[in-house]
Amino acid sequence: MYNKFQELYQFSTSLITNYELRIGITKACYMSKSAITVTVKLFAAYQEAYGVSELALEFPHGTTVKAVCDRLIAEHPELTKWRNITRFGINLIFVEPDTLLQEGDEVVLIPPVSGG
Repeated sequence: MYNKFQELYQFSTSLITNYELRIGITKACYMSKSAITVTVKLFAAYQEAYGVSELALEFPHGTTVKAVCDRLIAEHPELTKWRNITRFGINLIFVEPDTLLQEGDEVVLIPPVSGG
């Protein structure tokens, strides 16, 4: 009888471990899908600050286009003066700051420019 109990205990422990492993894998898969990647095209002051014309950045789902600007300014505080006068575009269309980003979007931040 003791052997049967021991076998049952080992079997149930194996099931629990297997279940925990599956849950961990499911959580990992969910977590990896919780981020989106966008391409950010930089112009004028943004391009000067970063020294490149585009960036590939990851953000959580539910991120607004304004959050892209906030992140860039957090990384380069000299851009703060452009925060309130930057316009936003997603996939070649002007959008409002509260527009949500989607996987693969191309974001542009357009500060005022001058010249001829």
